[in-house]
Formats: sequence, C-alpha cells, structure tokens
Amino acid sequence: MLTVLTGDRSMGIDKESDVTANLQIGPTSLGMVRIYVEGEGIDLPMDFDPDEADEIAEEIRAAAARARAMSRKGPRGSRRT
Repeated sequence: MLTVLTGDRSMGIDKESDVTANLQIGPTSLGMVRIYVEGEGIDLPMDFDPDEADEIAEEIRAAAARARAMSRKGPRGSRRT
C-alpha cells in the first residue's frame, strides 16, 4: 500500500494526504518497465524504457538517503540524541 503525498492539487510533495493507492512495478511484454498506480479514482500505468527506469530508481535511492539523514536530525537541523 502506498500513501499518496499529493492528494489535493494545491498540495506539494512535502504535504501528507489520507489518500492511499496500490503501487506495482514490473516488466512489460514489450521490454518496458511499468509503474502502475491504482486507487480510488486512480488508474495510472506509466511505462519507461529500462534506462529511464534506472534513472528513476537512482532518484528514489537518493531521496531515501536524504530522508534518512533528515530523520536523524531534530528540528532546524540539530542532531537528535
């Protein structure tokens, strides 16, 4: 289950929402990588060539690393103890 962070059009990537969706990722029979998002009112298949999928994966890994670093810091960048 995926929690969608942009439920309202006026919301940005850093705003939470109570909208949930299923996320599936896998290869297609045509050699593409499909990211499929399905939820209430959402049915979104997105196909990428393998090189684009690698770039997306790198962006996700980089965002995860930044999120981990942020979670180790307290408010305003101070370190948690």
